[in-house]
Amino acid sequence: MKKIMSVVLILTAAFSVIAMDDYGDVGYPAGFRSWQHVKTGIIQPGHALEASFGGIHHVYANTKAMHGLTVGQYESGAVFVFDLLDYQNSDNTIVEGARKRIDVMHYDSGEFADTGGWGFASYLGNSETALVEQDVVVACYACHEAVKAKNFVFSQYRK
Repeated sequence: MKKIMSVVLILTAAFSVIAMDDYGDVGYPAGFRSWQHVKTGIIQPGHALEASFGGIHHVYANTKAMHGLTVGQYESGAVFVFDLLDYQNSDNTIVEGARKRIDVMHYDSGEFADTGGWGFASYLGNSETALVEQDVVVACYACHEAVKAKNFVFSQYRK
């Protein structure tokens, strides 16, 4: 039974890698903290998305993504970053803790045509190479389909 489970796990991992390689690569967004800050949110215990997104999140946009937010259309090279951090409550103040992960959305209508032009990746903690072990393409796109009318982007431009 252990051999069968091992084979199944190896095949599953192999197919996941093949699927990611076939889909394209969304690279780590070096220097994203110097991009435009779009918004910050805090998801606390009791929220429906706490298990996946609990903590403080900051959203950053590169120049092309900021332009897309203002006009409602995105061009290739637009990138958003969802920077998710743990938090602590201390003396009635919420303060940032360790980074949990960095989620990336990269727009390229040719490479990511099957998902509305957006490619997705999720990097663990402060790593620029370690990816979250799940099919983020499926998970992210399934959620972002809810805002298809807004070009799959939850964040909106605010003056």
